[in-house]
Amino acid sequence: MEDVAKLKEKYGLKGSPTEGLIAATLGFFVGFAAVSLYGPTAKEFKDVMGLTAAMTGLLVAAPQLTGSLLRIPFGAWVDKVGGKKPLLTLLSLSVIGMAGLTFILFTYYPDNLTIEMYPLVLFFGFLSGCGVATFSVGIPQTSYWFPQKRQGWALGTYAGLGNTAPGWFTLIIPFALATLALPGAYAAWFGFLLIGTIIYAIIAHDAYYFQLIKKGVPREEAIEVSKKLGQELFPSGTLVDALKISAKIGRTWALVILYFTSFGGFLALTTWFPTYWRIFHGFDIKTAGILGGAGFSLLASFIRIYGGQLSDKIGGEKTAIMSFTLVLIGAGILTVSTAFIPAFIGEIFIGAGMGIANAAVFKLVAKYVPEAVGGASGWVGGLGAFGGFVVPPILGVFVDAFGEIGYARGFIVYVCLALIAIGISAFLKKRYGDSIH
Repeated sequence: MEDVAKLKEKYGLKGSPTEGLIAATLGFFVGFAAVSLYGPTAKEFKDVMGLTAAMTGLLVAAPQLTGSLLRIPFGAWVDKVGGKKPLLTLLSLSVIGMAGLTFILFTYYPDNLTIEMYPLVLFFGFLSGCGVATFSVGIPQTSYWFPQKRQGWALGTYAGLGNTAPGWFTLIIPFALATLALPGAYAAWFGFLLIGTIIYAIIAHDAYYFQLIKKGVPREEAIEVSKKLGQELFPSGTLVDALKISAKIGRTWALVILYFTSFGGFLALTTWFPTYWRIFHGFDIKTAGILGGAGFSLLASFIRIYGGQLSDKIGGEKTAIMSFTLVLIGAGILTVSTAFIPAFIGEIFIGAGMGIANAAVFKLVAKYVPEAVGGASGWVGGLGAFGGFVVPPILGVFVDAFGEIGYARGFIVYVCLALIAIGISAFLKKRYGDSIH
């Protein structure tokens, strides 16, 4: 420990793996809350502005679209400059979006908030959604701090705790609306985002390698010193290089499909389950929100921590096979069930499976693409999360085609996705096993 302290003092290095994990988790939690930016308040915007169902759907999906696509370049940017600058950039853009939205609500709500202002409200939704992209920044930021043997635990803790943000905000917003009204609720949210961004800026530090590079230390020396301090993963090139290197590796695209099912499914069902419980099972809006949005989201998020520990213990491939089997069982139950108890059990299975699978997939990112963790995180996190934007309209097609029973039958989509994911996970285990280090 004395040698570590002396090395850090000699080179003026700051932070530690634990501090790095805390900072990354805070930044992700603060930014990821924007997933639920319009969902719980969509009806208020729809009624006041006179929006069509399609316009309302796009409004709700806007933050997820931005937050998904920006994960690709920003995740790769980490390999060039470390995680602090990219994450601060995303949070700052989200702050601007929330500030603009809060200003509009205080200035025009309710009488003058008309449909003509829809493009501006949509634009600020896109900006606010930039915070959702912090996930793919925090993943490599955390990975560079920790050795391979602790990747599963560290990433599971980071993503598990950060992922709870939409669930907590889905619980809080209805009460904030009741006490503060729509403008006040968003003003409080803006204050939370601003304060969280400032705290992150103060406490966050990049992994030792990036600190040394910024100080002008030659790459070879920076790697040597960082290894002595416990760092094991190092970037292989520039932002474009990271994306190119990871894109040429077939394992990256296998992980994209897995994450499309697990995390894309998590995002999609966070917004879909409240509607499912309210319309198909007839619950009131608060009960539907607790059962679906908050209950599902928090379960899938917290169990992700356990998923990381399990991945460290038995391997990411085995964990993925087990977790996607849970998704398959849960989706199967939800597809055929019309009664509350079986459907609730199905939700528990599918939520637990998705949460554990999310951790397993990113355990495999560091294992399969160690030469470009940031680039791979961008592809996997960005394209995988795109499922949150793509799947809900598909589920809606089942409702249009079959009527109310379509809310159940639509889960066949997740039966199919789970089967594909199990097949890919089994192939990875058989093909690679423990051969990649």
